[in-house]
Amino acid sequence: MAVRSVVKVDNGSEGMAQNLFEEIGFSPAEAAALKLKADLNTKIVKAAARYTQQELQNKLGTSQPRVSDLLRGKMSKFSLDTLVLYAELLGLRTEIKTTETKRQGRVRGTAAGVPVGR
Repeated sequence: MAVRSVVKVDNGSEGMAQNLFEEIGFSPAEAAALKLKADLNTKIVKAAARYTQQELQNKLGTSQPRVSDLLRGKMSKFSLDTLVLYAELLGLRTEIKTTETKRQGRVRGTAAGVPVGR
């Protein structure tokens, strides 16, 4: 059973971005994690546009270089936990939704190796 997690973001690009990460060589699990971070970072940068870097530094309780890294999309420098914290501090409600991936229907009968009539 495969499980998939997504940050709730309404930009219609969920499948495309994850596939992009897979296409450049990341495993499906790594691609899902990168997709979470990318979507969250995008929302944070949009919310941060209302503030100066100095205001963000105070609001997020971090240094100016970290604020700069955040605004420039240097996601590898931030854990998912930190991005969630920053989103909450900027007034964004974060929610991670976990759903099972769609599986193909079950095969029954002789095709599944089960003799018919038993």
